[in-house]
Amino acid sequence: MHAYRVILLLLSLCFSAVGSIHAIPTESKTVQQILRKLDSELDKRTEYIRHRQSKIDSLENLKRQKPKDLTIAKELGSLYSSFNNDSALSVTTRALREAEVSGQDSLARYFRISLTELLPLAGFMGDALDLYKSIDPDSLSTDERIHYYSCGRQMYSFMSSYYHRFPEAVKHYSDLALDAQRELLQLLPSGSDIHALNQGEYYFLTGQYAISEAILKELTGRISDDDNMYARAHHMLADIYRKRGSTDDVIFHLALSAISDTRGATREVTSLQELGQMMFEYDDIDRAHEYLYTALRNAVECNAETRMIQVAEATPIIETVHQRELSQSRHRIVAGLCLMGLTMVLLVIVLLVLRIKMRQMNTLHLHLQDANRTKEEYISQFLNLCSIYMDKLKQFCNMANRKISAGKVDDLYQLTKSGKFIENQSKEFYEIFDNAFIHIYPGFVDGVNALLKPECRIELQPGELLNTDLRILAFMRLGISDTGRIAQILNYSVNTIYAYRNKLKNKAINRETFEADIQSI
Repeated sequence: MHAYRVILLLLSLCFSAVGSIHAIPTESKTVQQILRKLDSELDKRTEYIRHRQSKIDSLENLKRQKPKDLTIAKELGSLYSSFNNDSALSVTTRALREAEVSGQDSLARYFRISLTELLPLAGFMGDALDLYKSIDPDSLSTDERIHYYSCGRQMYSFMSSYYHRFPEAVKHYSDLALDAQRELLQLLPSGSDIHALNQGEYYFLTGQYAISEAILKELTGRISDDDNMYARAHHMLADIYRKRGSTDDVIFHLALSAISDTRGATREVTSLQELGQMMFEYDDIDRAHEYLYTALRNAVECNAETRMIQVAEATPIIETVHQRELSQSRHRIVAGLCLMGLTMVLLVIVLLVLRIKMRQMNTLHLHLQDANRTKEEYISQFLNLCSIYMDKLKQFCNMANRKISAGKVDDLYQLTKSGKFIENQSKEFYEIFDNAFIHIYPGFVDGVNALLKPECRIELQPGELLNTDLRILAFMRLGISDTGRIAQILNYSVNTIYAYRNKLKNKAINRETFEADIQSI
């Protein structure tokens, strides 16, 4: 049983060495659930992208049917935005030329303003700034000014994040973004969703976090979770909680933002990238690798070159750590295999021990069978001997009756007095006993001689199975060790039997244990 306990312990160590637990950087059940939900949504990322692409394909087909309808190009550029920046730039640039050629000034201004938001993502910062400054906001209608300041806010915000290593540049572009947003808030309809989003962002940028939080939470409660505003609002809520040092809330809102981006097939994202970096900080390497890899893939598929650079800065570190994790996993597997190998060796040893035990049990079983067979033969011979003596007794009684009836009492007296009758009966008893005993113990004589000194070993006459010495020892082997009983059976005096026993002891190699040794033959 001890061997089995050792094997079970080693097996448990093997599985614990090989197994690994997926780390979640918090004990909060809510955060655990939202991270698992994000993992599930990322598994369906291809499906969401295919759905958005099908909408784009439908508009492309419609545009080919109506090539002069620039409103289709306007909607198409909006669908391409944050999905495929190259295509968005291409569609918008081409539409701008067509609008200028066809004299559609309003649409031309729309496309020109839209380019200021698209160009920075492709790395054309200077071109975007020059184009934006070339537009006179005072010459625009209210809707055009809303579009102008909205694109300007987005352009300056992106530049501020892009130049994050240069504090002066960050402050410069952040101030410009805030100015654009201030102008925007004056133009947006009060109470609208877009107004609430920008108002929440404005209060956040000006350090009024409580007001910003209240506005953004109210907004996310009434808009769809696949709306881009929903993703932006939760990203800002994450920034608010980051300021407060509430890590669980940061992870929670970044995850909600990333889920919204995934469902909307938005590829130009920052939430997933930031969440991946946080997972790295908490040693959740698998998630960090997955989130950052997906963010980089989004940036590549979106053709947002500057976003690619930002994501790529973090991926080498994660890749290095991930490789370290893989190396540790390999070491655990090797250790597990070694333990399993040791367990197999122990199992083989246990099986060999069990096999030896089984052989011993089989040998013991065979000995027991032999003993039982010997006992049965002994009983059979004993009953046969009893039957013969009963028959002899009956014959003697019949003979005595005949002698007495015939008046030959003297003949009967002479027969019994001479002792010849007893001598004949004893001789017959010896023959029957010798045959029976040698049949049961065929190696008895050799066993006895092995206990005697070489010069004292017993040699039998031709045709003789046992002699008096061996018969005395035979009775001792059968458990009859009392000298009186042996003398009675063999029709000798007690002194004679005692002398025989003493003489045999003197002939033994080991006198003290001779009789006990006889018992073991």
